[in-house]
Amino acid sequence: MENNIEITVLYEISKALSEHLELKRSLYKVLEILSNSTQMVRGTICLRDPVQDEILIEVAHGLSENAMRRGRYKIGEGITGRVIATGEAVTIPKISEEPLFLDRTASRRSGSGQEVSFICVPVKRRNTVIGALSVDRAYDESYSLETGRRLLSIVAVMIAMHVVNLETIRFEGKRLREENQRLQAELENKYHIQNIIGNSNKMREVYQMISQVCQSNTNVLIRGESGTGKELAANSLHYNSHRAHHPFVKVNCAALPSSLIESELFGHEKGAFTGAIARRLGLFELAHKGTLFLDEIGEAAPFFQSKLLRVVESKTFMRVGGAFPIYSDFRLLVATNRKLEEDVASGGFRQDLFYRLNLYTIEIPPLRNRKEDIPLIAEFYLKRFAQAYNRPIAGISTNAMLALREYDWPGNVRELINVIERAVITCPGDLITTKHLPFDTGEDHEISDLNLRDIERFCICVALRRTENNKSKAADLLGISRKTLGEKLKTYDLDDLVEI
Repeated sequence: MENNIEITVLYEISKALSEHLELKRSLYKVLEILSNSTQMVRGTICLRDPVQDEILIEVAHGLSENAMRRGRYKIGEGITGRVIATGEAVTIPKISEEPLFLDRTASRRSGSGQEVSFICVPVKRRNTVIGALSVDRAYDESYSLETGRRLLSIVAVMIAMHVVNLETIRFEGKRLREENQRLQAELENKYHIQNIIGNSNKMREVYQMISQVCQSNTNVLIRGESGTGKELAANSLHYNSHRAHHPFVKVNCAALPSSLIESELFGHEKGAFTGAIARRLGLFELAHKGTLFLDEIGEAAPFFQSKLLRVVESKTFMRVGGAFPIYSDFRLLVATNRKLEEDVASGGFRQDLFYRLNLYTIEIPPLRNRKEDIPLIAEFYLKRFAQAYNRPIAGISTNAMLALREYDWPGNVRELINVIERAVITCPGDLITTKHLPFDTGEDHEISDLNLRDIERFCICVALRRTENNKSKAADLLGISRKTLGEKLKTYDLDDLVEI
């Protein structure tokens, strides 16, 4: 029964820590769970101030704000100070019999006469003690303080991992933002990248290719899966060219009805057909001195392909019902999610047209091949949608961000944007968690099937996942030696997951 209670407490604490990115909020939740589950009367989590070299109460349960402010200790002072100085846990059956117990918070002077037991364990990051977790509970001769110490020691490890994770997330987020800003500033004089987000190596290659060709008149074929951002690349090519102040005309070839293609693209003269009550300029003509972007070129009908070939080669065309050729000085950009080489081989796409269009190719990588960009994209659109919907959402939980990174994104950036927008709409609080994601994150499991070995195995797996299976970094994250981690990997049959 006692084991089941421990498992439940550890599971709830693990879930709470993974759902909150704000330190104090997550630590208060830990104390709340301990209070509800372990008959804790009072509890504190103290963290060491490295600047003042003092111990301050970060969060507390059962203490007033005044009491918390009084709870300041020097390293080595009192029981809490000694625990932080030595890194060793302390259990006191009766605090009235312990002369070193300072009661600096004055929270145990109620005069009720009730005897109190005290447990204090260190919170360690690697080999450094960064704080302490302490609990008061009513004295009970039948209660094993060793059991309580063991439980709190596990909780302290989880707290330390959480503190490290938050620091890592903040550092990585800051580094990614700074790197992205550096890249944007570096490329600012070459071209403006509007809403193209990412600083992965693959996206840097895309930026470089846009930089190389944006000022030329060369036809560009933009390739990539649906939702990767081909139209954004076309925008960047146009608005950073010498044609930027002239029209940018966009056409979706798949959306044009075959009966209207000629009239839409080439225009028509008055009376050319029933309903042609006035002259109409076509899109090729409207793009004069500017850029014409033909999206989904692979869906173009065969008869349109032949007409397009002539226009691409000569830059001239005739309106429907017209008698004279018209010249248009346009730059042509085309995009497709199809493998045009296969369409050429099967006869579905003209080979000569393919050669004319494929003078310069930019390949936009799928999101699954640049997963390091996902946090930047998610945070960018989270801020945008939170503002648009007037929602006070501060961030995305650790587990939710991990789930976003692990998902394969068949719909690419477009799908990610939709997922973030949906999460902003459905999230009732200030933090997006895995339950606000529309796909299975694999995190629902029954706590009755867990034991302390499962908890330890779970923590090791999380550490390996967050360090991308780096054994040394995972050991540091867990606060154990590399040798100990190696032994535990063998114990839990995890040693095949990393390079030994």
